[in-house]
Amino acid sequence: MLTSIQPSVTENASHLFAPLKLRNLTLPNRIAVSPMCEYSSADGFASDWHLVHLGSRAVGGAGLVMTEATAVSPEGRISPGDLGIWKDEHIPAFRRITDFLHQQGAYAGMQLAHAGRKASMAVPWEKTHTVASADGGWQAVAPSAIRFADAYPMPVELDSAGLEKVVADFASAAKRALSAGFDVVEIHAAHGYLLHEFLSPLSNHRTDKYGGSFENRVRFPLEVVRAVRAIWPQHLPVFVRISATDWAPESLGASWTLPESVSFARLLKEAGVDLIDVSTGGNHPAQQIPLGPGYQVTHSETIHHEAGIATGAVGMLTAPAQADQIVRNDQASLVLLAREMLRDPYWPLHAAEQLQQQIAWPVQYLRAARTKPETRRPVSTPTA
Repeated sequence: MLTSIQPSVTENASHLFAPLKLRNLTLPNRIAVSPMCEYSSADGFASDWHLVHLGSRAVGGAGLVMTEATAVSPEGRISPGDLGIWKDEHIPAFRRITDFLHQQGAYAGMQLAHAGRKASMAVPWEKTHTVASADGGWQAVAPSAIRFADAYPMPVELDSAGLEKVVADFASAAKRALSAGFDVVEIHAAHGYLLHEFLSPLSNHRTDKYGGSFENRVRFPLEVVRAVRAIWPQHLPVFVRISATDWAPESLGASWTLPESVSFARLLKEAGVDLIDVSTGGNHPAQQIPLGPGYQVTHSETIHHEAGIATGAVGMLTAPAQADQIVRNDQASLVLLAREMLRDPYWPLHAAEQLQQQIAWPVQYLRAARTKPETRRPVSTPTA
């Protein structure tokens, strides 16, 4: 079990190791493990791989540990190797994971996802191709019958019954996530997956009430969010991950933009969302992304201040001082790390030492730790 992180300043001060209160949940620090697809499931079930992968990041000191994109239905998977939460049989394996995360002093989050037109694809370490039905693939669905790229499936446009099913699937998934012991759910509306596809004119060519104007394009994602919020307990937070911009060249025509993301974030706040996890891109292969350290942070900052809602910053965040300054400068309320957490599961512990924050390693690792014994103090299991 981890010992507690002791902030060197008051709880009201914003810095990387200050607590963050979201409804009745208080994260011990501002470091979260971002959802990262592992493509290591069979029929959606979590395995020992997921226990070790997620559990080691909790041992490493992260305040919130998120699952990878977890499919709300079999057809909502990106690949046959995706995690799922579409049936009750998935719950016990997840409960084993959340119990362990809580024992380490971390909170547990699940990202609820539907891949839309990017579904039924091979795992990424294979050549990019659609998985044929004969090989266990399935029919992809989308707002409009527009494929993402040549190697991707041609999706079927969702009709009214299909739309209703997706909403119901998200709500049922949220209920199962609660039964599995998760403290946070995050609705995936980014990276070119189904809900992002509705938001962007690049992928949404509908002529009914779900297409055309901004108000129509946000309608279906908001229906999903409201259904999940109605299921999820009022004392626990709901996150939404969005792509703040498509990064699309003007030659493609209208696309999803940062100003629209700000307007959408305001509507999400009204719908009971507590934090916007701000990413970008993923909805068109011609995207032009200016990659660099912290390249998405300004989007988080803009949405945070203009929409008046807590945000999470992601994308090429590696250095402790960099992450700390994002929080201190009020560019985000939470920093979500992905690849850096793969490289170093104990990044939060190392960051605390670099930033001269008092922190202790797990008692099992004390002989390897560099912190002083007097900084160690047991913590209780998190409660919401």
